[in-house]
Amino acid sequence: MLVVSDSGAKRWVQRLVIRGRRRDIGLGAYPLVPLAKARAAAAENRGVARAGGDPLARRDEDLSLRTFDMAMVDLLAKKAGELSNAKHIAQWESTLRTYAVPRLGKMRVSEITVTDIVEVLLPIWKTKNETASRLRGRIEAVFAFSTASGWRSGPNPATWGGNLDMLLPKPSKVKKVVHQPALQVRDAPFWFDELAQRRGSSARCLEFLALTWVRSGEARGAKWSEIDLDKAIWRIPASRTKTKEEQMVPLSLAAIGLLRGIPRVREANDKGGDLIDVDLVFVSPRGGQLSDMALSAVMRRLHQADSYDRDLYKARGLLEHQIGWLDERSGRPAVPHGLRSTARDWAGLQGYPRELAELSLGHRIGNRVEQAYHRDSLLERRRPMMEAWAQYLLSERSGHTNSIGLRAV
Repeated sequence: MLVVSDSGAKRWVQRLVIRGRRRDIGLGAYPLVPLAKARAAAAENRGVARAGGDPLARRDEDLSLRTFDMAMVDLLAKKAGELSNAKHIAQWESTLRTYAVPRLGKMRVSEITVTDIVEVLLPIWKTKNETASRLRGRIEAVFAFSTASGWRSGPNPATWGGNLDMLLPKPSKVKKVVHQPALQVRDAPFWFDELAQRRGSSARCLEFLALTWVRSGEARGAKWSEIDLDKAIWRIPASRTKTKEEQMVPLSLAAIGLLRGIPRVREANDKGGDLIDVDLVFVSPRGGQLSDMALSAVMRRLHQADSYDRDLYKARGLLEHQIGWLDERSGRPAVPHGLRSTARDWAGLQGYPRELAELSLGHRIGNRVEQAYHRDSLLERRRPMMEAWAQYLLSERSGHTNSIGLRAV
């Protein structure tokens, strides 16, 4: 039978007579244990009972032998059916096998303690904190799965709040912030001019990214249905933003011009053969959404162009792969995500208010009430800033940049 608790949790239970006594045997939580698997376990229990055995004692013995490695394999099999990207499954398994299995693999999940988890995490907590934090979450998932499957009871030894946070430093205290390499502000117009000479959907998407200050995934996933060209507003739904809140982007004249120059992709309707519009703005050669690597590839090709002073970079002792549009602080070639930092630096140099720049980057400002107010009231105040930024990017074509890269008045 399927038993539903007051909280809504569901579990399979088998009622069986064992050596003259009626007993209830748990078969696992639903939907972690599907009906077919519950029926198979029930049939096996009946066979043991008819032969005079005790399936409860046998089950308890089997579960007590369940190791971390075995539980991990079962969890990964379940995850494989949930995650569409095989790369994510491989990352889960690689992290667990590299750091957790050597210490926990052969241990019974019912016997692993908080001390064991700390011994796994501590060696890499300070040196590889991002990896360690992900590892902790994945170990926690293994134990949650084990508890739901009836292989262990009691608190999860890998939880953070009220548990490991008492024994390990907070990630924010030990994690080193590594900024993405960004274009220098003074280089932005020259880089943008070089980009404009490139052809293809990836180059146009990178232009749009630079003009709007959004994240790569938000630009690559832009849809015509989100954009009002007449009102010059792009509404990015909450489902596609990092903050999980709707973001409204005021579009500059340059951004509108770019969008109007992109032909709407059309394809045959399966039912009648008529042409229908495809909602995606930037379409890959295969017809789907552009990948993050597609934009990175355009950036790499721009690093190989001749529009910057190659001899100057070589004189600095830089290797060939280091030559290009370099980040001023790290000396590394700029990447698409770094365009957000370039825009933010420019806004600061131009004296724009902090909240205007942060909102344009899709960052949260203040509490939820303030965020709602800012989203509604500052849209039009952000518009002149975005227009000025677009004009600065286009200034190399009209010859109006000055010696330090600030927009000429």
